[in-house]
Amino acid sequence: MSDGPAPATGRNPGELLAGVGGSWTWILGAALTTLVPGILVLVWPDETLHVLAVLVGLYLLTVAAFRFVTAFVAGGPGERVARLILAVLYLLAGVLCLRNPLQTITALSLIVGVVWLLSGVLTAYTALVAEDLPHRGLVLGAAALAVVAGIVVLALPAESARALTRLLGLWLVLLGVVELLLALALRAAAHRSPGAKTVGPAP
Repeated sequence: MSDGPAPATGRNPGELLAGVGGSWTWILGAALTTLVPGILVLVWPDETLHVLAVLVGLYLLTVAAFRFVTAFVAGGPGERVARLILAVLYLLAGVLCLRNPLQTITALSLIVGVVWLLSGVLTAYTALVAEDLPHRGLVLGAAALAVVAGIVVLALPAESARALTRLLGLWLVLLGVVELLLALALRAAAHRSPGAKTVGPAP
């Protein structure tokens, strides 16, 4: 309408989410989301099963949000589908953990074990099909750790809330540390190559 320069076109929501999800700081946030609950349940192992279920449920819902955003990061259709499946998986698991009828030791162990196992498998698939992925070995290592964590929780069900708390807390801390290392590695890769690609938070 005027002779001046045209206003800049804003990015659509998908592009904005892709920019956020592809940043190393977003992955760092996902790492802290895993690490902090792990430390809390190890520091207070005598809390009730209800408190543990609420804490784990909130952890799963938060991770679901991180997974949903990273699903928009550039990648092939297979990668995006895997990320969306992970987001839905964490969301459903978080809701189940917060449901009172399912707050039993067996149910909580089953939910977390299945989530970690499937998350590790899908993350490994995403890392294998992704092109030009920096630190692919570290991502695959994180996926393998999630698979082992899921198998251990499913194969060695805790007989008490205290034992389950220690078991889940230990694996949350281990997974959080690996995610933290991945975030720092991707930060270094981003500084070397601004166009470096990521697959989102490790499981």
